[in-house]
Amino acid sequence: MAGAPGGAARALGLAAGVLAVGREDLPDDGDGVALELWHAAQAPPPGAVPPWPGLVVTHLLAIAGALPPAVAAAGPHLLGHRAYAPAGLDAPAVAEVLRGAVEVVARRGGGTSGVVLRTGVQVGGVLDDLDAAAARRRPLGATWADGRPDLAVWAPTAQRVTLLLAVDGVDAPPRRVPMDRGDDGAWSCRGEPSWAGLAYRYEVAVHVPAAGGVVVAEVTDPYAVALTVDSTHAVLLDLADPALAPSLWVGTPQPRVSRPTARTIYELHVRDFSATDPTVPPERQGTYLAFAGEGDGVAHLRGLAAAGLTSVHLLPVFDFTTVPEDRARRAAPPGDLDRYPPDSAEQQAAVEAVAARDAFNWGYDPWHWMAPEGSYATAGHQHGGDRVVELRTMVGALHAMGLQVVLDQVFNHTAADGQDPRSVLDRIVPGYYHRLDAGGDVARSTCCANVATERAMAERLMVDAVVLWARHHKVDGFRFDLMGHHSRDTMLAVRAALDALTPEVDGVDGRAVHLYGEGWSFGEVDGDRLFVQARQGTLGGTGIATFSDRLRDAVRGGSPVFPGTFTHQGWGSGLGLEPNGATPGSPAEQLADLAHATDLVRLGLAGNLRSYTFRTAQGRDQRGDEIVYEGVPAGYADSPDEVVTYVDAHDNHTLYDALALKLPVETPTADRVRAVLVCLAATALAQTPVLWHAGTELLRSKSLDADSYDSGDWFNAVDWTGRRHGFGRGLPPARHNAAEWDLYRPLLAEPRLRPSPEHVALARAMALDLLRLRAATPLLHLGDPGLIRAKLTFPGSGPAATPGVVLLHVDDRVGPDVDPALDGLLAVLNPRPWPVVEQVPGLAGRAYALAPAQRDGADDVVRATTWEAATGTVRVPARTAAVLVEPA
Repeated sequence: MAGAPGGAARALGLAAGVLAVGREDLPDDGDGVALELWHAAQAPPPGAVPPWPGLVVTHLLAIAGALPPAVAAAGPHLLGHRAYAPAGLDAPAVAEVLRGAVEVVARRGGGTSGVVLRTGVQVGGVLDDLDAAAARRRPLGATWADGRPDLAVWAPTAQRVTLLLAVDGVDAPPRRVPMDRGDDGAWSCRGEPSWAGLAYRYEVAVHVPAAGGVVVAEVTDPYAVALTVDSTHAVLLDLADPALAPSLWVGTPQPRVSRPTARTIYELHVRDFSATDPTVPPERQGTYLAFAGEGDGVAHLRGLAAAGLTSVHLLPVFDFTTVPEDRARRAAPPGDLDRYPPDSAEQQAAVEAVAARDAFNWGYDPWHWMAPEGSYATAGHQHGGDRVVELRTMVGALHAMGLQVVLDQVFNHTAADGQDPRSVLDRIVPGYYHRLDAGGDVARSTCCANVATERAMAERLMVDAVVLWARHHKVDGFRFDLMGHHSRDTMLAVRAALDALTPEVDGVDGRAVHLYGEGWSFGEVDGDRLFVQARQGTLGGTGIATFSDRLRDAVRGGSPVFPGTFTHQGWGSGLGLEPNGATPGSPAEQLADLAHATDLVRLGLAGNLRSYTFRTAQGRDQRGDEIVYEGVPAGYADSPDEVVTYVDAHDNHTLYDALALKLPVETPTADRVRAVLVCLAATALAQTPVLWHAGTELLRSKSLDADSYDSGDWFNAVDWTGRRHGFGRGLPPARHNAAEWDLYRPLLAEPRLRPSPEHVALARAMALDLLRLRAATPLLHLGDPGLIRAKLTFPGSGPAATPGVVLLHVDDRVGPDVDPALDGLLAVLNPRPWPVVEQVPGLAGRAYALAPAQRDGADDVVRATTWEAATGTVRVPARTAAVLVEPA
């Protein structure tokens, strides 16, 4: 029942008794037009002219006035719609109607000649109203009691659901088990103890509007906790089974962090960690079990943990679509790529030729959110419980190192929709789980099919998955991809569900689980259009953090997402001090830009608080939310734990590569090392949780690749020994970088830009000193906005400040005592290529000296820092971040 004026699905089903139609879809604002609901158990035969057998026409009665308040609250995008109620259809009747074909028809006069609108119905709001409240109380997936499973799947519009049980293996005909439909739209059946470990799918018969009729599809369980190889079937698994609990995981307690702002997080990809590590046995390279061995990567992580790293953030380990789990189906680039020149296009051509079949992908293409990814399991152990045991072994190994485990979560989109074989949700409840535009098309602003987590059961799936990973796998935190595409209410629901987990009942303390994500605002949800987003500035008081682009962009310069600014300099890359000839503005304009960037660095160090006030380059005291960043307030947080401070991540150029693009080519390598460490210091000295990209302390390079999500091991490799560097491994893959090849080619061919192993070793040692300093100094993570406002100042800031130099003072003589060992801390961040002398008259007479982590550390240059107590004068070498402390 489609193909008439109006489009695919322009009518919005908002509740069981409320339909909305946009005024622009109705001629003459709807006056003189009769609206009807056409519905039938089956779609009409091809070419049928209404009325055909089985068609039912129900009049739609206009609801006087505006939309009902509860409906209008669903979003400001509904303003201007007209509301209608189907005459004579109660809730049970509406539920039955939705199991067949449904359209809204507007016509003037009788017959079909007067049809002015004929369109499908978006059913999400109706299904929420009819079934979701009850369905949210029912366990879904497989739940276990006394060794036997009960299975349930929510499919309210399905006409039939059958369990297909692979009793004789996935290649044999399955045992068919009928499932019963409940009043809440869920289908269920009672299992038997003998089903444990068996693979299964659901056969769902459901009307699919886009297909014009009923489609019968075999679908995996969206609540699957384990899968067969290549995710063809779910596997019936009781996660509480002791056989799935490796001793390392069971016997190692979850590490604790003193306060959220003390977290220092290391963002790491499972495959990057060991795929090219020759000290890892070949069968374990690129797998979960590499974390439980004794290779170079493990030694490196242990060193970071001993220095003060608190957490490892793993890129997606849920089941994703892009890597063949059957290793026989994988391919690798042919030949020896080392033989090509550093600026050659041959390496990327070889990598791209096998990208769809190789073992590498970041994994931001979710398939099953509650099951571990099988490509990270060792050969022969990708099936069912084996992959669960290996994932848990990894978690236990990281805990044994003293590191918390944070998992990347991607609920903003699915890899596929419609009848695609990788589509799970849409083949079970067509048109419900994905966010639709005004015409009924799936929104794709995130790159793929956007998930409407504002829908009750989509939100429930997200909440249930997060709770499962915390409760059943003992992970310690979650990072949410494109979190701004979820509502604030949804993130609060996640927070509340975690907070309800207790050690006594669940074995974990859910209140200690850390949450953060990308709080960017764009696409169809931008500006809170559909709901109040979980974005920068809306999460005050929640303890949920967002990444801050304010300090990131100020430090690096330009924007990592706009290629035209890749060469624009920033606070840490020479802006106004070492012109590279590619940064816009006159010398005076660049110095003014540097002054503003330096203020953004100051604000970031103070937690990016909206309420924090200091003297800025504008010559007046300004609150954080009065300082401007790209046309919006720079300060947006109410508390420092609502921000994650970083300067590079898996996305975009690594920090080393960004500086290769921005610093003058003639900048000596030793100075590049110091520039990287000054940029990292701007994160390590911040009053917020801090995130470092894995390998940034090793000057990690991806050969200038700006988007390495599918660039294979060749461009993503990390050498934990520092002997083999990634710069100059060829021009990066064409699909995301070819437009910049003319910029990249001369840089990649420049031998001065490839650091030596000695340079890498020094960078690592200096980075470890920063971690030790941060871990040993509670004044760097005060945790409370009131304490930051009271104790933290920026001496010498304002129009007369030395360009680029940041002085940060934390006075523990003011207010309550935070660190019994110290009376104060003075940090000087000098990104300049020259030494700096700064006088702080207000600190004259105080006994400052270089912090022990730097005094006894690896950097000979920082030890040249001096403090003259009589005059309050500090001298700091070029490209150095020095921290001085005053004993109590």
